[in-house]
Amino acid sequence: MNEAPTTASAVAASARVGGGLRQSGGTGPAASVSAAMMIIVIGGILSACGATSSTSAGTSGSASGRVVQVAAAENFWGSIAAQLGGAHAHVVSIITNPNTDPHAYEPTAGDARTLAQAQFVVENGIGYDPWVPRLLAADSGKTTTLDVGTLLGVAAGGNPHRWYNPADVQKVIGQMVADYQRIDPADRSYFARQERAFETVALGQYSETLDSIRARYAGMPVGASESIFAMLAPALGLDLITPPTALKAIGEGSDLSVGDKETIDGQIRGHRIKVYVYNSQNVTTDVQAQLTEVKAEHIPFATITETLQPASTTFQAWQTRQLLGIQAALTRASASGASGASGG
Repeated sequence: MNEAPTTASAVAASARVGGGLRQSGGTGPAASVSAAMMIIVIGGILSACGATSSTSAGTSGSASGRVVQVAAAENFWGSIAAQLGGAHAHVVSIITNPNTDPHAYEPTAGDARTLAQAQFVVENGIGYDPWVPRLLAADSGKTTTLDVGTLLGVAAGGNPHRWYNPADVQKVIGQMVADYQRIDPADRSYFARQERAFETVALGQYSETLDSIRARYAGMPVGASESIFAMLAPALGLDLITPPTALKAIGEGSDLSVGDKETIDGQIRGHRIKVYVYNSQNVTTDVQAQLTEVKAEHIPFATITETLQPASTTFQAWQTRQLLGIQAALTRASASGASGASGG
């Protein structure tokens, strides 16, 4: 990672303009912006930033690092970055619309400006947001970038949903704080205090709920719609028996194989799974068919989403609410023997 450059106050102020949001397949001027054009836009902005910094260095001084300008590709990482940065960071998350499919997101010219004006960029990596490195190509290493996949050593093709792995979230927290301290060394102790408060207070109920589910329901067989649940399930001590190939296929937008369909149908109809967890932001034809079967068999179910629901909530409030939903479904399954209970 490279040290962020000194940024003029005018550039810092302009970074408060958030990037636009648009779903894949949208129309309008933003949809026609190509990656090449965005890189040209970034190049011009970066040149202007460099010129402004060189002419205002005498007045900016240490104040240039007091409020770190941060761009997060997705709001789940952006929420964490904002809470760790506190008063010394201004965070703009690009993907915030709960109705947007992050896998198919197409960036806008506004997103290009947001990234270009940031001192610190957080991207998920692992093929989840490939538009970020493309738009940063003109940066020439001037921006500190945290690629979560690279940090965790997850190769291309691996499961990109790392924010659903509590151990991975802890590693990201540590790296974010380290990056903040490199960019703004004058506030090292402040960021350290933010980290302690976030881990011990803000994440308190999230951690307690994880522990509670693991202690009470370890080993319970469950099913899921896709790979987004593949790391959270073992963290909860649950036995996810849906074929890994099926989880990966749905997560990547592919159709299920005939063999995987038959296996999943048998698991549902035979009540081999006691709870079903699905991503409500990615309900494909195959997932809808599974959910219909689950309801018909009165198997409790719970929902999770890719991004914050609602967009205004925090990472920990969102995750805790989902965990409580999973816990409620597990409780119904345990009390009813996975039969005669209504899903919800």
